[in-house]
Amino acid sequence: MASRTVAKDIITLRGSAAIVSEFFGYAANSILYNRGVYPEESFEKVKKYGLPMLLTHDEGLKSFISNLNAQLSEWLEAGKLQRVVLVIMSKATNEVLERWNFSIETDSEVVEKGYRSPSLFVALGVFDVLAYTDKDVAVPFTWIESDPKLIANPQMVKLHSFDTKIHKVDTLVSYKNDEWDEQ
Repeated sequence: MASRTVAKDIITLRGSAAIVSEFFGYAANSILYNRGVYPEESFEKVKKYGLPMLLTHDEGLKSFISNLNAQLSEWLEAGKLQRVVLVIMSKATNEVLERWNFSIETDSEVVEKGYRSPSLFVALGVFDVLAYTDKDVAVPFTWIESDPKLIANPQMVKLHSFDTKIHKVDTLVSYKNDEWDEQ
């Protein structure tokens, strides 16, 4: 009698957290390149998942993104992360120009969680990264509490989302709308 095995696409919590944090790393590289936060020569083209991508070869930025991805992955595995925001600010005035908001929904059957969202950030010049986590999450000493760095009367564009079946990531960019500014 022949037995039949049915293969099913299964992803683990750790695997899902790795995918989401890796996505954020690639997104951060792309945003920082395309918005001119770092010079063009700080990036090199690589092929990942069959797609051309730009990754920084600036050692300081590579280290920052690597450490950030490790921390995000840890919080994702614990079900303690609801949102990551990359904020781009004016170098001259520190005014917030853009907020790249990555909202994260975690399957509650996989990880139980309570929602509270202090805003934390790591400063690196003209961009910041904010992580909205549960209040009881352990926070590395390099992260400090921050204001949400909001934009008054922003223009908003919802971008493509993706879902690992454990984590769903929705992306929204808000940017300064000069026509609404009153002088």
